[in-house]
Amino acid sequence: MDNDVSAGSGITTVVGRLALGITLLAFGLGHTGVIDGVSAADAVSIAQYVGGIALFVAGLMAFRERDSVGGTAFSALGALWFTWAVSPDVSDNAAGLFLLLFALVALSLTLAGGDQLGQAAYGLFFVSLLLLAIAMFAENDGLAKVGGWFAVAAGAVAWYAATAALAHWPTALPRRAAGRGVTATG
Repeated sequence: MDNDVSAGSGITTVVGRLALGITLLAFGLGHTGVIDGVSAADAVSIAQYVGGIALFVAGLMAFRERDSVGGTAFSALGALWFTWAVSPDVSDNAAGLFLLLFALVALSLTLAGGDQLGQAAYGLFFVSLLLLAIAMFAENDGLAKVGGWFAVAAGAVAWYAATAALAHWPTALPRRAAGRGVTATG
């Protein structure tokens, strides 16, 4: 494995990914129902302060460091979490639309490039938001649980990416050299 630990703009990226990871883990676990008595609504405080405010500030700091991808990601996701946390009760269709619109943001972040762990976290988050949006439109609790598990996976990847950068763990998959690989025998 490659020991590439220079993903993003240093400590700002680490803080942003930790905030995203914690928020996604709380949000996702709440949707899965795996912990008795814990729902997604219980993640509101984490979403507002860690996911909303901390991520938004990390985004502003990333912009200051001229990291446009990190700045866009963290400030947009900070806005998502803050809005989710402070929104009054809305209809299922309005909530589904909100999730669908932010799924498009997560898709843009996934396609923007960057390091593999960042793309993986945003890609899993995109799938989570898409499934949760469909679940809201269809009023399907089972699909919402699956979406919650994708959020948990995205949170775990974001958390790993931050921890790996701090601990100097591998953050990239090895690449196969051109011309090397499976050879034909005849």
